[in-house]
Amino acid sequence: MAQVTISINGFNYTVGCEDGQEGHLQAMANIVEQHIDMIRKIGGQSGEGRLLALASLIMADKLHDITNQLNVLEKKQNEHEIEVLRNKNRELQEQLKYFSERAETIADRIEIA
Repeated sequence: MAQVTISINGFNYTVGCEDGQEGHLQAMANIVEQHIDMIRKIGGQSGEGRLLALASLIMADKLHDITNQLNVLEKKQNEHEIEVLRNKNRELQEQLKYFSERAETIADRIEIA
């Protein structure tokens, strides 16, 4: 397991992660730092706990919105897949009806002969 030292709000934290994920962890820390910088610009200086709490809430809000969007897209995808299956079912029913009528026509011809 790798360990990475990240800096958030001027404080260094050593955090463990899977080997190869160090860059990803550093990128996530940078996102947290960006949110903290944004909060500072909007509301001035606050305590570290408050800054981290506000940054967490902003990120949770973004995650919530993205999750809702994903759910809507999945629902649309499922509805689309259901419609495709319904159309295919209609096509198969029409083919079955055609073949059934065709079989009856052939059977009628055989009975006449």
